[in-house]
Amino acid sequence: MEDQLVQVLANTQLAAEGPRKQAELDLKHAQSNPAYPLSLANIARHSSIAIEIRQAALSALRLFIERNWSGEGDDGPTIPIDDAVKEQIRPMVLDLALNSEDDRKIKTAASYAVGKIANVDFPDQWPSLLTTLLNIIPTGTDGQLHGALKVLGDLVDESLSEDQFFSMAQGIVKVVYDVALNDGRKPFLRALAVSVFRGCFDLMDTVKEEYLKEVQAFAEEALKGWFPFFLQVMKLQFPDRDPQVASQPDSWNGIIALKLQVVKCLLKVKVVFASLLLPETPHFFQAIWEELSLLEPSHEQMYIENEEQGRLEDSDGLPYTLDFLILEELDFLNGCMRAPPVRKELEAQLAAHAAHETPWVLDLMKLTTSYARITREEEELWDIDVSLYLSEEQSVSANYTPRTACGDLLIKLGEWLNQKALEGLFAYTKALFAQEASWRRQEAALYLLNMLVSDFIDCEKPVPPEIGQAYLELVNYAINRPTEPLLRGRGYLVAGILAQCVGSAAALMDQAIDAITGEQSELVQVACIKSVEGFLNSQHESVAGNQQVQTKVVNSISQWISAKDMTDIEEADDLLVTLAETLRAAINIDKRIAVSNDIPALDLLFLIAKHGSTNWQVTMLICETFEDIVKTMSDPVSYQALCQKVLPMLTGAFNVADVTSDDPLITFATELMASLTQYGSEPLPPGLIAATLPKLSRLLMESNEGEILRPGAESVKYLLAHDHQQMFNYHDEHGRSGLEVCLRIIDRLLGTSIEDNAASEVGGLAAELVEKAGHERLGPFLPQLLQAVANRLATAEAATFIQSLILVFARLSLVGAHDVVEFLSTIQIDGQSGLQVVLSKWLENSVNFAGYDEIRQNVIALSKLYSLNDPRVAQTMIKGDLIMPTSDRIMTRSRAKQNPDQYTIVPAPLKILKVLIEELLSASGANSAANAAAAAAVEFADEENDDDGWEDDPDAIDLNLGSTKNDLMGFLEANNMRHRDDETQQYLIEFFVTAARDNIAGFGEWYNRLTDDEKRKLSELSP
Repeated sequence: MEDQLVQVLANTQLAAEGPRKQAELDLKHAQSNPAYPLSLANIARHSSIAIEIRQAALSALRLFIERNWSGEGDDGPTIPIDDAVKEQIRPMVLDLALNSEDDRKIKTAASYAVGKIANVDFPDQWPSLLTTLLNIIPTGTDGQLHGALKVLGDLVDESLSEDQFFSMAQGIVKVVYDVALNDGRKPFLRALAVSVFRGCFDLMDTVKEEYLKEVQAFAEEALKGWFPFFLQVMKLQFPDRDPQVASQPDSWNGIIALKLQVVKCLLKVKVVFASLLLPETPHFFQAIWEELSLLEPSHEQMYIENEEQGRLEDSDGLPYTLDFLILEELDFLNGCMRAPPVRKELEAQLAAHAAHETPWVLDLMKLTTSYARITREEEELWDIDVSLYLSEEQSVSANYTPRTACGDLLIKLGEWLNQKALEGLFAYTKALFAQEASWRRQEAALYLLNMLVSDFIDCEKPVPPEIGQAYLELVNYAINRPTEPLLRGRGYLVAGILAQCVGSAAALMDQAIDAITGEQSELVQVACIKSVEGFLNSQHESVAGNQQVQTKVVNSISQWISAKDMTDIEEADDLLVTLAETLRAAINIDKRIAVSNDIPALDLLFLIAKHGSTNWQVTMLICETFEDIVKTMSDPVSYQALCQKVLPMLTGAFNVADVTSDDPLITFATELMASLTQYGSEPLPPGLIAATLPKLSRLLMESNEGEILRPGAESVKYLLAHDHQQMFNYHDEHGRSGLEVCLRIIDRLLGTSIEDNAASEVGGLAAELVEKAGHERLGPFLPQLLQAVANRLATAEAATFIQSLILVFARLSLVGAHDVVEFLSTIQIDGQSGLQVVLSKWLENSVNFAGYDEIRQNVIALSKLYSLNDPRVAQTMIKGDLIMPTSDRIMTRSRAKQNPDQYTIVPAPLKILKVLIEELLSASGANSAANAAAAAAVEFADEENDDDGWEDDPDAIDLNLGSTKNDLMGFLEANNMRHRDDETQQYLIEFFVTAARDNIAGFGEWYNRLTDDEKRKLSELSP
């Protein structure tokens, strides 16, 4: 079999697609042969076979082990591997990883395979593995050491348990420490040893919650030896490099890899045991600052003046290029700048000078400006694709570079020094412009200002007018440099930011608008489009309500777009976002522009949407903008004008697309239709339903996509809610009435072929139809409709869908609770009473309802069901309270399956009261405050983290920060947390007071069956 596999593996690497795919298929079929894994291991051992084939064999073996070794697969049945075969494979792959062969690719591939086996077998079936590694590392050859460190790293990262770590930690740390300190070992191997040590801190981080004192004591003892070594490495000098050669010398590679792993390890120590690093920070801070200063010329020659290849890693994943090292060192500088020992020294110098004269401030500005310069590679990339240039301005670039790291460092400095940071940056920037330094340095200084002022604006900090005004002189200089487009573009971007805090900057707005079409450089043009958004958002008196500015901006963007082939920029996400944001800012000046036939604001917005419909950020921006427009134009005249403008574009999107496909353009158009109908006038413009319902009906009857069905069903619901007369008077081309069209849609969406989440709006549509049509119009269709809703509710699982369906009965109960009980008592669902099925689902899910109106309707409906005092309701038994398990054993997933949650069984009226007490607490805001505090603590804080003296502890919550508030609000919304609702609270208080006073439906008896906690809640909240 081995000879056949060698040929198959060779064919998997062919360039020709046909033979390659056939070989991949053959390899898959070969897996069922019991000899398959052992044959792969034998192929990998043969040094006479080509390296590429051996590597492919190990890769195939690793994948096979990953899927089948444990005998339990997440993706279906596994292929059994005999224990005898496993016994043979373990030593074979370990030998490949640990032998003296020098090929790193084979060793790396073998170590991955060993790691996958160890994940399953260590320590029970492979107890000797760790001991073998620890014995080889001190005395092995470089080849053996490399393999052993790779396997040990995988063990530490993925396989060691808490108990194993405690028993073996000292041995592991000792052997990697000895390797790291051994000058006789290659720097890459020493770097690998430091990397393994860093991995130990992830394990320590996991176990420290339970064993904080023990783990911290161990780490403190270990670091006593490591810290001096780390400092020694950071002070290590690089060999001299030939100034005539731009590339990085090979002699630097290993040293950079070692230094880089040291910095990464220091940053990891800061995260896990910050207090242990604290006393050492001044030494490391100074050493890294000095090194960054020394490396400036090399960085300039390699990356600014030339296009040296950066971001390189070796086969073990160890980075070794200078740009990576600089990036990590800048991050360390940023992280340690506010450590109290460092801060104390820096503040002492700051107290002795003005900020713009403090040596370290000016040195830091020089350092960050140098590393923030645009590299040659970036310049060429941005020249090809301006969207990449804009991604930096949107702060969404995945390409984290020294430039962006310098921006982050300046932001952190601004959080600490506030206006003094601006003063220091201005002093250095002014000197740069006075000396007529290179345009790259000038642009970098303005870029850092951009970052700093943007953060000031986000944090609502003032920018001193005198500094803003002084910067405008430099901006004027920058935007008038004819041969330096990147400096011109930066000048306009800074002007747009300054306009939001320095009124006089608005004087440059017209020049920026003109440059959108007047500039030769496309990069400067898009920079101006971005900057204009800043000008428009400034709310300066020259902007607010100024229709001339609005018209000029829209026409400039229209002219810019008309000169482009939009298909060329469909993938240019950041450019499309920038266009949409600037158009939104222009439309917000006066939203009546949306219905103008002379100014194509809305047409442009929809054009951008058409070509950016696959980009969620573009579609979200445009949907929000459109929704704002519709909200402000809800009077009949304006709304009719808006419909006349918009409907041809929306219905056109439905006409040209295949509604059965997952077409993002249809999804987008349907979402816009939902916004248009939600805020419609009452009554709707004549003919609106005739123009929209056929398109919506086709979507809802043919599509299976939830992204289309949800807003589509909402749109029909809103049409019905705003003008049911027009809906019921409508007839389609087949003679069906609007009522019949709605019934057909509801019938399809309630079908089991539609997923719960996709159909989650059908309940709202059904409830609206029942309410607006009534028994008179629906006749025999009413019980059929309600039966269909009840049937679907019985099988529904998604929370939003369940709520949607329950609200059909809840809204009916508001005006006819008795009729609802009567109807449900007469129907059967899978052999059970409809009342039993619906009430069970209703009462088990009520506390998860979302939306003020929906919660209030549900609360009132339940109170009316209770007040009926109907014996049929009282005889319906429902899940009550959770029975807490008596065992104190940790509940694992497997135990949870064997012992599912158990509940008491209680009568429906008692369960209704329990639900209403919970809702009373939610409406009062009591639950909301407690949940918010608990959620914030869990999500953002580390309860076990004692004060470690760091000013910028990443686990601390600063509630003054806008970003923190946004994160908290987003967390609360994402977790469906309730907020205070005075109206619902008042209704419930009155309900309980009346029920108690008048003993409604035997309240006294039910009250006695409440828990003590529920009784206490009632006594606390009653007046």
